[in-house]
Amino acid sequence: MAAGAPAAPAAPAAANAPGAAAPAASGSLVVREVEVKSVLSKSNLPVCEYSVNPYVGCTHGCRYCYASFMKRFTGHDEPWGAFLDAKRWPPLKHPERYAGKELFIGSVTDPYLPQEETYGRTRALLEELRGSGAKLSIATKSDLVLRDLDLICTFPDARVSWSINTLDEDFRRDMDNATSIERRLAAMEAFHNAGVRTTCFISPIFPGITDVEAIIRRACERCNLVWLENLNLRGGYKAAILDYIRQTRPRLVPLYDEIYRRGSRAYWEGLDARLRQFTAEEGLPYVTNDDSMRRPFDAPPVVVNYFYHEQIKKSAKKEGGRHA
Repeated sequence: MAAGAPAAPAAPAAANAPGAAAPAASGSLVVREVEVKSVLSKSNLPVCEYSVNPYVGCTHGCRYCYASFMKRFTGHDEPWGAFLDAKRWPPLKHPERYAGKELFIGSVTDPYLPQEETYGRTRALLEELRGSGAKLSIATKSDLVLRDLDLICTFPDARVSWSINTLDEDFRRDMDNATSIERRLAAMEAFHNAGVRTTCFISPIFPGITDVEAIIRRACERCNLVWLENLNLRGGYKAAILDYIRQTRPRLVPLYDEIYRRGSRAYWEGLDARLRQFTAEEGLPYVTNDDSMRRPFDAPPVVVNYFYHEQIKKSAKKEGGRHA
């Protein structure tokens, strides 16, 4: 996900409100269609002007999901990950008003969850915005986005990012139920080959587990930008992640205690220094909290360190163009 706190989604209709479809159970998952006033929300995120989420909730089941706190806005009793609302909204009036505006699709919920194959809300939004001149940034962990490659190619300066924080499928399966890493990388390559700017979002970086250098080497020929974000632990999932480390990688317990119980930044400062040296040796530009550099499409990817993303100011982003 992008750095910074997401804007609250438009409030969904109650399950028994007029026009709201009855919930559909899919195994232990509750899915319902809800009516909202708009699918676009003005955003304070540093990477966009509008936050766009065609769905509420998420079925990836990421153990580290920062967005799980959004449950309190949904009216659901089910735990985060056990429900999904597919939004329905009135037709967009004057889509051309978004010409040149940056729309971030997937700031809270992946727009290409498996249920998108059934409900098609992301595809419907792209069809509405076609020809508007809006600038799209799409964040996903899926290769279902390949279905919309032809449509996304019609948007000026579109960018698609995939979250990849490991090359180890066993660890990936421990952390999420999303598409395999190999399929994410293959989708990234297909978009890049089609001339769409792509981002490898190495997030969240698990101390002592995520091999950042190896991921950069795998992705650098198929992306224009690499974002780095550290693992932030807060809320209910902090205990869950620390328990997982204790049970599966006890040798890392002292390191995680130092970072997440005592608040030390020494690990991230050391990783920052190591990556500065690594990227210099690889011939890759390396910057911190800066998404303003503009480079030719075929140039090597820029590596952007967002370890201290809470310090990013939206005004700083507005001073320049877009990275990569």
